[in-house]
Amino acid sequence: MLELIRYGLVGVASNATIYCVYLLITYLGVEPKAAMTLVYILGASIGFIGNRKWTFAHQGNATSAAIRYVLAHSFGYVLNFLILYTFVDHLSYAHQWVQAAAIIIVAGFLFIVFKYFVFREST
Repeated sequence: MLELIRYGLVGVASNATIYCVYLLITYLGVEPKAAMTLVYILGASIGFIGNRKWTFAHQGNATSAAIRYVLAHSFGYVLNFLILYTFVDHLSYAHQWVQAAAIIIVAGFLFIVFKYFVFREST
């Protein structure tokens, strides 16, 4: 439970900041999926150290965890992209609301993957 709380604290702070950057660059004319790609890479890059050290207190091999982290975020990115593609491009919802919901959905998915795959305890 403590991991979930720490993940939530890190996630709220970082995702709020990254979402504001997303809104700013889409306001400046960047297409929503391209903007999401940019902020996703930024957020994922920053998140590795915080999640490994603080959220999950992972003591295992950092290189192996980093590879699993990239794999997990690859799936998270595809999920986020598909959400935008479906709800913005095909169903014509406002990208601002869709991306806000996608952040929550992808964060939930990533918490589970981080806990049981990326930063799992060594056996």
